[in-house]
Parts: sequence; structure tokens; C-alpha cells
Amino acid sequence: MRKKSLKEMIKDLLKYEDYWAILLATVILIFCVGTFFILKPENLNQEISEKNGIMLQQAERAPFKTVEWHKGQLEKNKISVGGDFVKSIREILDRPKTWSSNPIEAFYLSKEEAEMRKSTYTAQYENLKVELQQAENKALSTTQLAGEKKYTDENLNEVAKKNIDLWLAARTAEGKMKAKMDVKPYNLLPNLVMLGMFICLYFSMGMKSMGKSGKDYMKGFPIVFLLATVAYLLGAQVTFKAWGLEYVFWGLVLGLIISNTIGTPKFVLQAALTEYYIKTGLILLGSTVLINKVLLIGLPGIFVTWFVTPIVLVLTFMFGEYIVKMESKSLNMVMSADMSVSGVSAAIAAAAACKAKKEELTLSVGISIMFTAVMMIVMPMAIKKIGMDPVLGGAWIGGTIDSTGAVVAAGEYLGPVARDVAATIKMIQNIIIGVMALGVAAYWSLKVDKQENTTVKFTLKDSLKEIWSRFPKFIIGFIGASVLFSVIYANLGDDMAKVIVDNGMVKQIISPLQGWLFCLAFTSIGLSTNFVELGKQMKGGKPILLYTVGKIINLTVTLAVAYIAFHIAFPEITRSLMSL
Repeated sequence: MRKKSLKEMIKDLLKYEDYWAILLATVILIFCVGTFFILKPENLNQEISEKNGIMLQQAERAPFKTVEWHKGQLEKNKISVGGDFVKSIREILDRPKTWSSNPIEAFYLSKEEAEMRKSTYTAQYENLKVELQQAENKALSTTQLAGEKKYTDENLNEVAKKNIDLWLAARTAEGKMKAKMDVKPYNLLPNLVMLGMFICLYFSMGMKSMGKSGKDYMKGFPIVFLLATVAYLLGAQVTFKAWGLEYVFWGLVLGLIISNTIGTPKFVLQAALTEYYIKTGLILLGSTVLINKVLLIGLPGIFVTWFVTPIVLVLTFMFGEYIVKMESKSLNMVMSADMSVSGVSAAIAAAAACKAKKEELTLSVGISIMFTAVMMIVMPMAIKKIGMDPVLGGAWIGGTIDSTGAVVAAGEYLGPVARDVAATIKMIQNIIIGVMALGVAAYWSLKVDKQENTTVKFTLKDSLKEIWSRFPKFIIGFIGASVLFSVIYANLGDDMAKVIVDNGMVKQIISPLQGWLFCLAFTSIGLSTNFVELGKQMKGGKPILLYTVGKIINLTVTLAVAYIAFHIAFPEITRSLMSL
């Protein structure tokens, strides 16, 4: 048999969606890395060093963070790269703005309306400016008094710290009002058209290689993109936003309404490529899952996620298998992965690994969204009510709430410490998506397939081939993006990386584009799902029972292990996190 050339091998790989997803995401990531390094200001190191010098000087001067220290940190956080070029890209990727009663404001705001809105907040802003100045003066004077005693008087130190906290709260309130006042006229419609055209053309490139029609895709895409835009519009409404009903929920709902009423036209289905969008988006997500950031929370964070998550997944799957007796093993696995690992991302990976039906994935995602909307509101309220410390509360939230966005929102309710711990725990949890997918693929190949095909003799070679066949190849891209950006982050150093990677590549381009791809994916799920098929999966309410009990297991085990890790095994890490 003739050995295939490299060109032929690449051509064969590009017949598959996973490899196209890797290619498209890689091109975007390379573009981001190249753009931000080319546009990096020459004096960036010097600017960061100056701010660090101020902060270091203040840290040596006082045993607590002074007003000047916080101002240095604030100035450092404001440093940005990219200039007008990146700003124009960010504007194209912009989603509908927050609105209350007039949906037009989500897309368009005239100069007159902007001035009117600004004038509405002027009086409040001026009052907050005065309060901020008064709070700053008080914080500075009490810090000076503590300094005159060379910070040996603990009572004076505590008064100074308390006044600095009050100044920080006043600064936050003033900053929020300033953001409301700093509104400029906008018209998102031209940008949305450009964004839709870009995504359509970009994703149509692989159609021919995958045996699909690029023309048919481009005919249906405008409808899918329009529905995704409406999903973002509904998710931006203030009341819906407060309830946790984000664009993912609305994309799914809008698609389901169309597919189960008038029916989704065939030409639209050609563009409803759920997995193509979600796989590319998940690879982009890999750039935010940085191995380096795991070190910020240390061993207790790793213990809470990497020890608890597999246990919860296995216990939930066994409960579904032996107690609930789920008819579909694949539905059982997708739901178990969804609620134990990291929500939708894990569900997609598990569904690909066990080759679950699209309806099973839709059902799991739908239940997950409902639970997430409730938990992101109830959990932080309960944590605050019982007086749980923010480190333990943040770890509990990060390990149990499915969506990363919901985790951050719930953590924010408890304060910056809980928010950062929760987000880091979720990030660590996201890292094991690839390991989970490989484990599911191996389990399905070595056990489930053998049980269902008892007449077929499986050799070790056959089993390994089947594991590789089932393993979602896009996970390779996810891991690759994580490793690449972890290396970049480590080489740049924390301060430089925060400016170039976090506030630059990720915040300005990667995350907004990833959000659009996720929105398109969930809209596509709805458009290609039928309630009749979904109803078949809901026999006797078993999926709801499975998810409920799984969540109870997750909540219980995570809280117990988090308490042991943060309060018994590594209390010094908890103390250091509390002091941040």
C-alpha cells in the first residue's frame, strides 16, 4: 500500500469538523498573539515598573495597603495595548447594549439621547465626587496619624484600614456612576452586519472539504445570526439579566420555538451547525484556562476540583445507572458530566465522546441552564446568611455552579475575594475537560460497546482505535491553546501578561468572539431540536431526578472537601487569600 504524502494526510484530516475547528480557532489565536505583540508600546515595561515602584514604596512604608498603593494598582489596571486598530475590532465584536424598556437602545443611541442620559446622572455624579474626596481626605489623615506612631498603634492602624475601605467603596460607587455618564452615541447595526459577514465567510471555508455546500450554508446563516442577535438582545434586558437568563438561554428558547411551531426551514438547518460553532468556541476558551493561574490558589483549589469532580461524576452516573435506571447510558453520562465538571462545555465534550444524540445534549443543557439561573441567586444569598467566609464560599460556588459567567456573578455578590476564588476554582475545573473526555471515550469503548456487542470480539488494538475514534479531537486544540497561552503568560510575567493577554487578547477579541460562537451554537441546538424527541427522554421525570440528586451530591461533597482543604489542611493559604 502506497504511503500517503503529508499533503494527502492533511487533506484527509480536513474532511472532519474537529480539525477545521482547530484550524479556524488557531488562526484567530495566532492573529491575536501577532497583533498584540506588534502593537505593544515600547515603554510598556517602564510604565508598569513605575506603577510597581509606587506600590512597592507604599508596601514598605505601611503594614497595610494605603490610598497611594491602591491608586498605583488602579493606574496599572488602566494600562492598555492595541490602540485604534484593536478598538475597531472590539467594536465590530460588540453585542447589544443593556436596556430596560426600549430595545432600540440596545443597538442605537443618538447624540441628543446620549447628552440627555448624561445630564440625568450629572447631579448624582457630582455628589459622589464630593463624597469620594471627603472619604479620601479622611483615609489619608488617619493613615498619616498611624504613620506618626510608626504604625505601632494597632487601634490607629485599624481606623486607617477601615477608612481606606470606605474610600474604596466610595471610589467604586463614583466609578459606576462615571461609567453611566460616560455614554457616547453608538450605532451597532453596521458592525453587526460586518460581524455576520465575517463569521459566515470564515466558517464557510471548510464546507467543501467536509462534503457540505458552502452556498447553502451562506443562505441559511443570516437567519441563524439574526436569531443569535435577538438572543443577545433579550439577555441584555435588565430584568432578564438580573434573573440570570442570559443569551445562552434565549438562543435555545428562540430556536425551540421556531423548530416546534412553523418548523425550521431546510436551508436554515444547513447553517445551524451546533458542534462546529461550539468546538471552535471551546478551543478559544482554552486560551483563558491558564495552568499558571492554578498556582494562585494552590493545592486546596486543585484538591477541591481534581479530587471532587471525578468522584461526583462517577457517583452521579452510578446513581442514574443503578437507582434511577436511565434508559439511555449516553444521556446519563452527558448529564453527569454537565453537572459535575463544568456545565455546557463538559456536556459537549462528553456527548462527542459517547456519541450522544443531539436531543440528549439539548435536554441536558436545558436543565443545566434552569439550575444555574436558580443557584447563582440562591447560593450567594445562603452563604451570606450563614456567615460563611468568602474563601470557602467562593470555592463552593466555583465547584458547583455550572456556567463560568454565573460563577463570577455569584462570587461578585460576596465580594472580590469570593469572586476571584470562585473564578479560579472554575478555571481549574475547566482544565480537566480533556481528561474527562478521554475517560468517557475509553469507558464507552472498553465497556459499553463490549456489553452492547457481545458477539463481537474486541482486541486491544480495536479498543485503542475505538477510543481514539470517540475522543473529541477538538479537545487537542483546547489543550494546545491552554498550553500556548500558559507559556506566553509565564514568559511575560504577571503584570505584562495581565496587560497583553488578559486585558488585551482575551478581553478585547477572544472572549467576545467566543461569546458569539456560543450564542450561534445554542440557537442552532434549538433550531434542530424537536419537543417530541425531547419528550421521549423525559420518561417519568428521570432526568430531572438525576440532575437534582447529582447537584445535591455535588454541593455536599464539594463543601466538605473545600472546608477540609481551606480550613484544616491549608489554613495559611486561606489567610493569605483573605488578606488580598
